[in-house]
Amino acid sequence: MHSQVLTGKERFFKDDEIIVSKTDLKGHITYANKIFLKIADYKETEVLGQPHRIIRHPSMPRAIFRLLWETLEKKQEIFAYVINRTKGGDHYWVIAHVTPSLDSNNRIIGYHSNRRVPERKVLDQTIIPLYKNLWNIEQQDNRKTGLQQSYKTLTDLLHHKGQEYDEYISRIINNRGEAA
Repeated sequence: MHSQVLTGKERFFKDDEIIVSKTDLKGHITYANKIFLKIADYKETEVLGQPHRIIRHPSMPRAIFRLLWETLEKKQEIFAYVINRTKGGDHYWVIAHVTPSLDSNNRIIGYHSNRRVPERKVLDQTIIPLYKNLWNIEQQDNRKTGLQQSYKTLTDLLHHKGQEYDEYISRIINNRGEAA
């Protein structure tokens, strides 16, 4: 499917480019735009029908995905910083805007994600240190306990700041990397 090797090489895309993908309810890719395919080094035939996790970077904290899925299940949108992996093992950062796709009866029928270039200062000062901490917590115990502890660390941080995750992300973007 994709390389298990990580190169440590970061890839970048242009500020005016938007990575777009759509998935079904199980997270299988139903649409990927040319920018998605270009940065991730896949052909459309290689990704359609595949789980979106095909581009998941192993150092991405699972606690963030848990929060993302809980938010989407409530039919709410979410903005999240995500590190992805290319087919060849390079990585790239995005700020993802993920929304549930609803039918005429207000039922979730899939998901839509637009991803833009993240602000580097936000990544370096706030997101990368936070994600490294969450990932390290997830590695300390078995998968289930690690995820529970990481998620608790994340929710405790948000509770301490008196913010929801989206508000936290919005504030660090607006403060150019400094957590409010």
